[in-house]
Amino acid sequence: MVKAGRPPQDPARQLERAHRILDAAAELVLRWGYGKTTIDDVAKRAEVAKGTIYLHWKTRDELFAALLRRERVLMLAEVRQGAPATLGQLYGGYARALLRRPLLQALMRGESDLLGKFARQKQQAGQSAAMGPPLDAYLAELVKLGAVREEPGDHAMVANAILYGFLFVPDGVSKEAEADRIAFLVTDTVDRALSPGRPLSRDDAEVVARATLDLLTVGEEVAERKLAASMGGTQKAQRSV
Repeated sequence: MVKAGRPPQDPARQLERAHRILDAAAELVLRWGYGKTTIDDVAKRAEVAKGTIYLHWKTRDELFAALLRRERVLMLAEVRQGAPATLGQLYGGYARALLRRPLLQALMRGESDLLGKFARQKQQAGQSAAMGPPLDAYLAELVKLGAVREEPGDHAMVANAILYGFLFVPDGVSKEAEADRIAFLVTDTVDRALSPGRPLSRDDAEVVARATLDLLTVGEEVAERKLAASMGGTQKAQRSV
């Protein structure tokens, strides 16, 4: 028999419990904000002892960092499930997924009332599309295939400006009900801005589609590794959130 306060020996049960705690934390942060959400609150909502939470995370900051990392994993998985086949569809998928995740929206917008000090890390919230060298290699391949035009260059900057421009438009565009409409507009605008104006061959279109999914796979793998590192309480989860 497992003693009170000790973690379950089954890793699957430990993981299930950790996700249950994160679910509770997400609900409470969205309701009250990070500053007003305590470990006691999360423990009560998750129906676990306060000490149980500390078996997974040493501090509230580590718990919340894990929550944000999980949000990124879920967002990227949703984008990939949509099977985007072009650059425009990729960014449209990011827009749709972000609009369905209030915590990532708040992080991207730097909403300190909701996220407290984590709002200062807003520049990393939308690194959905800015994935460094993998994204650069992907865009270079698209240029080589003629899927995007070579000029004006700085393709990632252009596409990100379009994405964030639509996401920051006021008057309620962040509501989930409008996610599909905003995703369509992002897709269409990215295509119009960067398209070479001629159709690809079937073979080249298939290569672009595979490259797009490969990029998302790399992003998911990185996000999943970061999440896994922050689920057991042994890592400093606030690093590289």
